Amino acid sequence: MSKPAEPKAVQAEKAIIDDTTVDGAPTTHATTEGHDGAVHAAPAALGLDASMWVALAMLLVIGLAVWKKVPAMVGGMLDKQIAGIKEQLDQATNLRKEAEAIKADYEAKAKQAAKDAEAMKAHAEEEAKAIIAKAKTDATTLIARRAQSAEDKIAAAERAAIADVRAQAAAAATAAAEALIAKHHDGKADAGLIDETIAKLN
Repeated sequence: MSKPAEPKAVQAEKAIIDDTTVDGAPTTHATTEGHDGAVHAAPAALGLDASMWVALAMLLVIGLAVWKKVPAMVGGMLDKQIAGIKEQLDQATNLRKEAEAIKADYEAKAKQAAKDAEAMKAHAEEEAKAIIAKAKTDATTLIARRAQSAEDKIAAAERAAIADVRAQAAAAATAAAEALIAKHHDGKADAGLIDETIAKLN
């Protein structure tokens, strides 16, 4: 397949570009001989071809980088980044240690709280047992005291009732005796008894 023909204006522009250097100076073309015996022109500027210009440019860039201490700057930047990363790692390590210390402290406090709770529970149970025992003792003592008081009241009531019955019986007997005496004795009998009594006294 044949390559399409370029317009004449494009061909002319290419010829001008090929014949000038970067600063606009006309180029001198070195000639090379091809396999077919034809002579070809190689582009060159100031006696240097393109590969030499590229090498020179690379040398200039490397020289400028060394002169401006770019490797040292890059190394310094890398050192700063390394130092920053190391500082972050140290901070992370410290934070981890602090977290572990807080965790250990929390676990110790939790264990101590559990022990304190068990001790408080045991103390409360002992106090409850003591209170129950004292309540039982107090209740037994109170019941015995109340029973004794009730027995004493019952005995006193019995004595009072017996005394009352005796008093009523004595009063009834006295009344009965007075009635019998009044019924069976008159004044003459009483005078005779009085005289007999006086005689006995004498």
